Order: sequence, then structure tokens, then C-alpha cells
Amino acid sequence: MNVPEWLKPGLIGAVIGAVLVGVLGFTWGGWMTGASAHDRAMTMARDDVVAAMVPVCLERARTDPQREATLATIAAAQNFQRRDALMATGWATVPGSEAPDRALAQACLAALDL
Repeated sequence: MNVPEWLKPGLIGAVIGAVLVGVLGFTWGGWMTGASAHDRAMTMARDDVVAAMVPVCLERARTDPQREATLATIAAAQNFQRRDALMATGWATVPGSEAPDRALAQACLAALDL
């Protein structure tokens, strides 16, 4: 079989071009794998759920009969213990679940602005 002389450099150029397009697409083009897209979507959904539940946490804090004592306890705690203190109050427990949510407790603590 007679292979044209221009075929080898053309194939090498096509392979180099395909690799270059792939590298540029994934680094600067915004392309991502399906697993990365799934992870990003799950993170965004989790953040949205936490943001939607912050008003519920604030309402629970507002209607708690021991609100002042609880807020004083939370404010007296060290910065790294405040989230755990807020979780112990039950304000950061999502309705329908049994355990408090750490991300919700952190967002609620930021909204309470202690």
C-alpha cells in the first residue's frame, strides 16, 4: 500500500491538536467530568437547603422560652464551641430529623450575630 507523504505529519498534527484542545478545555474552558459536576451540584444543593433552613432556626430561637439564657450560654462559649452549644439547644435540628445539622448550626450562628 502506498501511503501519501503528507499523511504522517497530518495525523501527528491532529493528535497534538486534540490533546491541546482537551487540555485547554478542562483547564480554561470550564469543562468538567460527570463526577465533578455531580459533586458541585450536591454542594450547591446542600448550601441551598441550609440557606432555606436558617429562618426556621431563627424562628425556633425567637420562640424559645429560655432564649435569653441560651443566648448567654452560647455567647459565653469559646468561638470554637459556639456551634456545638447551638446544636445542643435543638435550634439547628431540621424538622423530621433527629440530629442537629452542623452546617445549619454554623449558618444560624452567623445569622444570630453573637
